Amino acid sequence: MPGPSAGAPEAICQPRASSLHGRPALLLPFALAFALAGLALLPPVWQNMSVRVAFLGAAAVLFGWHAGLLAWAVCRRQTLALEIVPKKQHYVQACAQGAVFLYWGWYWPEVYASTPFFLAQLLFAYAFDILLGWTRRRRYALGFAPFPVVFSINLFLWFKPGWFYLQFLMVALGLAAKELIRWEKEGRRVHIFNPSSFPLAVFSVILLATGRSDITWGQEIATTQFYPPHMYLMLFLISLPGQLLFGVTSMTMSAVLAAYAFGRIYFAVTGIYFFYDSYIPIAVFLGMHLLFTDPSTSPRTESGRIVYGALYGLSTVLLYQLLGSAGMPTFYDKLLPVPVLNLLVKAIDRAALGRSLAPMGRRLVYLCVWAIVFTVMNATQAVGDDHPGQWLPFWRQACQNGRSYACPYLADLELGACDRGSAWACNEAGLLHVALTRSGEDLRRLDPSGAAVPFRKGCALGAPAACRNLRTLAGEGGTFASFPPTLADFPIILRGSKGEIRERDSAALYGLACRQGWKGACTFVRQTTGLRPLFPHHVFGVEILLADELQ
Repeated sequence: MPGPSAGAPEAICQPRASSLHGRPALLLPFALAFALAGLALLPPVWQNMSVRVAFLGAAAVLFGWHAGLLAWAVCRRQTLALEIVPKKQHYVQACAQGAVFLYWGWYWPEVYASTPFFLAQLLFAYAFDILLGWTRRRRYALGFAPFPVVFSINLFLWFKPGWFYLQFLMVALGLAAKELIRWEKEGRRVHIFNPSSFPLAVFSVILLATGRSDITWGQEIATTQFYPPHMYLMLFLISLPGQLLFGVTSMTMSAVLAAYAFGRIYFAVTGIYFFYDSYIPIAVFLGMHLLFTDPSTSPRTESGRIVYGALYGLSTVLLYQLLGSAGMPTFYDKLLPVPVLNLLVKAIDRAALGRSLAPMGRRLVYLCVWAIVFTVMNATQAVGDDHPGQWLPFWRQACQNGRSYACPYLADLELGACDRGSAWACNEAGLLHVALTRSGEDLRRLDPSGAAVPFRKGCALGAPAACRNLRTLAGEGGTFASFPPTLADFPIILRGSKGEIRERDSAALYGLACRQGWKGACTFVRQTTGLRPLFPHHVFGVEILLADELQ
């Protein structure tokens, strides 16, 4: 959320500038480009020709631009200057985003392994932004502005090594849009688009139009951001300083509540969850806190910000449905709406009622209200790690009850567990494939022979029932058979949407299975302990044991 907010103290929004003169200032872009080229010598970069060419090519462009600009300045006797202006809104946002990377990377090692690629984008962003500022105005305000742009882009979309040069283009597009695409707002020339959301939306449209989402890590990013425990709580806490300082609490709160309200209504009507494993996916929740909340490109009135936030929350719902119905990746749902909302800012402010953002006391009130709302949502599993939609028993029951979309989604979950090595899941996926073939509910599973693949995997994993089902499918007689999951299956089928379960203690695994709704596991717990199961319930990361009767 870089950019000053209306009504903010002048000391926050306009820090005192100091100048950097002479050769160090003139050579800074050269040094940055040289450092970028030096990163190409690192093994992860040098060993991949496409990445190496991307790094060296980006550095060459910066070298050439810098040399041409210096030659022009000498010939025209122009002075190129740097002013050091560290704005609070930039480094506060960068600290919050950096904390997400550190916590997320602890549970998904690919984040830490990508550190050289993040650093390369930062070096490129600084050099590009300085050269663009000098080209346009002969003066550049040096601060932390490139950090939130690069960090925000990389929280949502990375290109795979063979296409990494597009990552530099995405960063360049965001910085160029901030500099070049502007309008008059409250008597000032300001940028229209959020500088990180704009390139994300543009490249999302291109990837969707070309059907090349496979060249990105977008789906993996959206999935693995839920691996760390209590990620919702973490995002809530790290966003609080920025929300208080820049008055964007009402935007985040209204976005979350709008999406959650829709999810509750959808569940009441259909009996299943709209986003399947949550009311608000973690990547969407991240977007509601650290993507669309740029006060510079948001409405200035309080009621306008509430409307703006609600529109973002509901637009993610709409886009998720549209993309899913079209057979396209749905992880773009939080990326596409922001530029459109940026264009509507003036209209929203004109239609909104109420004053512009009030002083710090009013922001504190909004923050307290949001803290209460989040606490209630966390306690009722509206957000958090224990949403039942991520667990197989919920979808097995929903499928048995004939809920729309439940059986195809269950089949996908079982195939995923089968691929991770669960013999039980392979057998169940094959059985469900046969059932869906007969019902015609899933257009992807109209050929019964497709069930042979999971049956064959289950047989190879040592499940006799899967071997027998494979023979039955081939017309050798017999009936299809099922069997309950074993202790070996539990670490795979109990993980839900989280990361790998490393627990192997049988009592702990049966307890976790019982908590998720596996009735056989609950029977085992009761028989071995003589007690009713105690169901852990998390409130702000504190595990509270609640006794519950078995159904």
